[in-house]
Amino acid sequence: MGTTKPAAPHTARGTEPGRRGAVVAALMLAMALAALDSTIVSTAVPQIVGDLGGFSVFSWLFSGYLLAVTVTLPVYGKLSDTFGRKPVLVAGAAVFLLGSLLCALAWDMGALIAFRVVQGLGGGALQGTVQTLAADLYPLRERPKIQAKLSTVWAVSAVAGPGLGGVLAAYADWRWIFLVNLPIGTLALWLIIRHLHEPRRESAVRPRVDWAGALAVFACGGALLTALVQGGVAWAWLSAPSLALFGLGLALVAVVVLVERRAAEPIIPGWVWRRRTIAAVNLALGALGLLMVAPTVFLPTYAQAVLGLAPVAAGFVLSVWTVSWPVSAALSQHVYRRIGFRNTALLGIGAAALVLLAFPFLPYPGAAWQPTLLMLLLGAALGLFQLPLIVGVQSTVGWSERGTTTASVLFCRQTGQTVGAALFGAVANGVLAARLGGAGDLDAVARGLDDGAVAEATRRAVADAVHAVYLGAACAAALAFLVLLLVAPRRFPVLAEPGDGGHDGGHGTPERREP
Repeated sequence: MGTTKPAAPHTARGTEPGRRGAVVAALMLAMALAALDSTIVSTAVPQIVGDLGGFSVFSWLFSGYLLAVTVTLPVYGKLSDTFGRKPVLVAGAAVFLLGSLLCALAWDMGALIAFRVVQGLGGGALQGTVQTLAADLYPLRERPKIQAKLSTVWAVSAVAGPGLGGVLAAYADWRWIFLVNLPIGTLALWLIIRHLHEPRRESAVRPRVDWAGALAVFACGGALLTALVQGGVAWAWLSAPSLALFGLGLALVAVVVLVERRAAEPIIPGWVWRRRTIAAVNLALGALGLLMVAPTVFLPTYAQAVLGLAPVAAGFVLSVWTVSWPVSAALSQHVYRRIGFRNTALLGIGAAALVLLAFPFLPYPGAAWQPTLLMLLLGAALGLFQLPLIVGVQSTVGWSERGTTTASVLFCRQTGQTVGAALFGAVANGVLAARLGGAGDLDAVARGLDDGAVAEATRRAVADAVHAVYLGAACAAALAFLVLLLVAPRRFPVLAEPGDGGHDGGHGTPERREP
């Protein structure tokens, strides 16, 4: 009688080396689609509004997409753990491309916003599943390479997006902003379908999907995030719509808890928050999302209003951190292999807090090189912070939990950005109103930059407002530092994997070790 061959581990790492390169190329293309779509629309808004109208609601082109991406992340994470990464990624990419095509065919602003939501429903699958597959494809010691590649793609796409959108809107038509997704996405889909092979999962029990939980999570996240995105913008914070949405969201939180506690396979399982490592990383990256709002949202206005830079130069001041961030992330493996994941992240976020704290002490009005240098340093610090946490937390779980874990991390970071935009927007407008005697807000200042020189009183008010935001961002960095220091275990409980000289973490017992 022959011996029984052990079951193949549930990992995409079984993909042949030649095919793995093609899969990585597909993941990079998919990540580029998700990153470009977050920025490419921004510079084409005047052309879109001029063609379709709907100026009063155009902000939902961004909010609708962001909401759809954020609330679907936990759902896609659980589905990828249940049915595999490939079907989720293929379905998500197909929905994203369908949304892109529909956006290009939109006949008015309402239709375009609705189709942007469809795009976001696919974008959630792209973001979460790409990051999960990156961990499946490579053993722990090689994981920083693929994560650094994805970080570089995100950085380049984020910088190129506004420029590409402006060029297409000016010299072609704004609809090409969405049509350009089709050949890129089709190529990524073809590569995934042809080259990604996941071992067949054999199970005597038919997988059960918690559709009630998915619907509850979607509704709860949609209500709360809409309240945060639109509060203080479309309506006052204490207005009836705002209070109603917050009340509905809190009620739905109770529904989510009730449904998930009774579900056999919950969309958001309790272990995501019961395990110290995952809970700490979720909270720390939520704080990262919070602090990232300060430079990405407020620095361009500061550079133009206070430093007097042109829009292109102002964009350069911000973009330098997209150079230092992936470089630092790629080099972080040499640090965390010596001192561990947690200590490396503590080093990075501690440095980030000091950089953010230095911003309010810049001289007024100052020179452009000063905030540029700070942004370069901030990118280096955050690269040292984020990547060790993502690689570390993915390495503490097996295949069947990696999608859910990765999705929870990304969900917390996205939620942190939404909360940060609302919170810091209120802080900036409050400081601006106090300095200008109750008149004006930062959006009005940004819209008025094209009309000519900014009054000296307004320049000083903008400087004070942005300084206050950066102080808040430094507090968020300090919060992340405390979370890692007090909640995260000193050494992450990393699972041994075949590529690292141990057994497959997806099936064995955790081996308490860390590089």
